[in-house]
Amino acid sequence: RTLQSETARYGHYSVAGESVYDHPFQWGSKRTGPDLARVGGRYSDEWHRVHLINPRVVVPESNMPGYPWLAERFLDPDDLKARMAALRTLGTPYTEEDFASVEEALRGKSEMDAVIAYLQGLGRNAPKPEPVAIDGAAAGAAGGQ
Repeated sequence: RTLQSETARYGHYSVAGESVYDHPFQWGSKRTGPDLARVGGRYSDEWHRVHLINPRVVVPESNMPGYPWLAERFLDPDDLKARMAALRTLGTPYTEEDFASVEEALRGKSEMDAVIAYLQGLGRNAPKPEPVAIDGAAAGAAGGQ
């Protein structure tokens, strides 16, 4: 399908290599809203916090609902350990040290903190294309020296 109107509105679309490490894969066929694949580092944690509580404060035309309750719900270390164990059976290489660090890592963290951390990581591990070497003949044909 044509993506021209979507790229004009939301920016460049995601490519397969950007989600190669996602477990489970989250590809769909319908694009709703902006592509968040490269949002990591684009905004501050505080911007995301305000946006999740009341999106129209930072994006007046937003139709996204607010998620203020995420700040009131705290993360459960036992729940995370169970999820990590399930993912490890599927091949995610969690170590015993990873499991041992869960309690400290989640102390005082809310679901909002987790969503913000997830958003800040998006696009940061995308594969970087290797520079393409151009031989002398190709450079000359392209107008180079």
